[in-house]
Amino acid sequence: MTSADVLADAYGRVNESVHEAVTDLTVDDLHERLDSDANPIAWLVWHLTRVQDDHIADAKGTEQLWTTEGWSERFDLPLPTATIGYGHSSAEVAAVRVTSPHLLTDYHDAVHARTVRFVTGLDDSQLDRVLDARWDPPVTLGVRLVSVIADGLQHAGQAAFIRGILLRR
Repeated sequence: MTSADVLADAYGRVNESVHEAVTDLTVDDLHERLDSDANPIAWLVWHLTRVQDDHIADAKGTEQLWTTEGWSERFDLPLPTATIGYGHSSAEVAAVRVTSPHLLTDYHDAVHARTVRFVTGLDDSQLDRVLDARWDPPVTLGVRLVSVIADGLQHAGQAAFIRGILLRR
């Protein structure tokens, strides 16, 4: 198994977790907040997908699917187009409203497909390319890709936890 295979497998696990967290939920379930400031499933999945889209586009030196494929217009959020959720206030979290679970999974699937195409084309030497020298140590492509996986799995796990609570009520 190559490093590219490992990365593709890990991103596949994020994708599976997103689908498991969202499938068959109602729109109300997606926006349910366990307390007044808790992140709902819709925001968690939107955020983890926005982060992946943003970071993979940056690593590739291309535009995000959010803008190039019209996802921003489909979501029609009252937020700046470039926002990915970092530092969102409770009100900004609440502003992430979706019309269906399919909107979330369709956007995630598009980002996932692009991510897998990208990572499967990498060889080990490319993983050492520095993406951000402002950090000590500098952030390499390999570190960035693993960071996005960790963030995605963490937020997908939070969404799955909330789903479990909602379904047990």
